[in-house]
Formats: sequence, C-alpha cells, structure tokens
Amino acid sequence: MMPYLDLSATARLRQGQPWNNAGTVPTVERQVSDVVRWLQRTGTKKGRDGMARYGLPSDTAYGVPVGRLQARAKVLGRNHDLALALWESGSFEARLLAAYVGEPERLTSAQMDRFCRDFDNWGVVDTVCFVLFDKSPLAWKKIGPWSRRRDEFGKRAAFALLASLSLHDKTAADAQFLRMLPLIERASTDERNFVKKGVSWALRAAGRRSPVLRAAAVELASRLAASTDPTARWLGRDALRDLRK
Repeated sequence: MMPYLDLSATARLRQGQPWNNAGTVPTVERQVSDVVRWLQRTGTKKGRDGMARYGLPSDTAYGVPVGRLQARAKVLGRNHDLALALWESGSFEARLLAAYVGEPERLTSAQMDRFCRDFDNWGVVDTVCFVLFDKSPLAWKKIGPWSRRRDEFGKRAAFALLASLSLHDKTAADAQFLRMLPLIERASTDERNFVKKGVSWALRAAGRRSPVLRAAAVELASRLAASTDPTARWLGRDALRDLRK
C-alpha cells in the first residue's frame, strides 16, 4: 500500500529536505494519490449535501470545507506540476487545491485556456480567478477572448477575472479598466445567472477603484438601468445600489 504523505513529511519537502528517512522525493502521481486519500478521509456527506444550497455540484465532490483546503494548500506549498495534476484528477476540491498551489508565473496561455474550457461551476471559476489567474502576467490578455465565449462558466471567468484584477492589481492604470467597460456593456444582456452576476461583480469592483472609474461605472450602470432589456436593467440597478453607497 502506498504510504500517506503526512504533514511533517510535506513540511520537510518545503524546506528542501528529503521526504522520508530514505531520502526519496515523492512523484507528482504519489502526491496526487495522497491528496485524494486525504480528501476521502476529510470529506463528509453533510458537506456534500450543503453544496447544493450554493448551486455547486456534489457529484465530483468530497464535501471538504474550504478552510480545510486552504490549510492543506499551505502545507503543500506552491507546486505547479502538482497543481496541473490535481486539475486533471477532476474532483471539485482537487481543482480548488490546484488554484491554491499553482504558480501564477508558470501559467502558460494554453494552460489557462484549458482550465477555462473545463470550468463547470462558479465556485471553481471564482477561486481560480481570484487566487491564481489574476496574479499571472497573462491575466489581462484573457478577459477579451473569454468574454466572447459561449459557455456560461467560461464567459463568467472573463468577468470574475476582471473583478479579481480590480481588487488585487494595485499597479493597473484606470485606462486599463476603462477599456473593459465596453465588454461589460456587450455582455449585459446575457440572462444566464452566473454570467450576469459575474458581469455585475466586475462593474462594481472596477467602479470602487478610483473616482474616475466610479464615475464611468455609474454612467454605464445608469444607462443599463434605463434599458428595455430586463437583464441589462437588472444589472444596472444592481451595480448602482452598490456604487451609490
């Protein structure tokens, strides 16, 4: 039977020490196997059942709380090869862990597109965009193409990424966000739940960055709120409630 990679062993790895007394280092496959076993031990039926209340799929989930996943990710440390392998394993929690242990600077354009094509729920979309993708040097280049995607969660990813950059990219100029507003307006009539909520999130987050962006966001939101399209009207009103606080 394959041994578990316990917390003390993983800590030794992070410090550049051998995995065990024999001086061996586990393969990525072995690390994935260990993570899966840990997920099986840690998950609960109660956790899986509770996911449905938030519109999250439970058929590929173990029911592990996010806090436990974050703690485990800290022990594992950043490991891009492990992140890619965890993503391929396909479970809900494994893909969340992939976001936490992935290395943003090592992401390739093809890898980001692959993740985006695999997105099938808002929880994974938002986590990957919020803790991994928005730290990549390639992040800004993905918003435009993804905003034109036809699948609901791939399109949401464009706006979840824009919202995440609004919150985390402290060096971005207002002009970068102003160039994104037409993408928001173009997507404002998409009535799919996870798209329209992602678009609203992006508009509100961008509008909170600076007085210039707030004025531009309020102007766009006001125009949408007066639209004859019900989705655009909802989006505009939703954004205005937040921006006018």
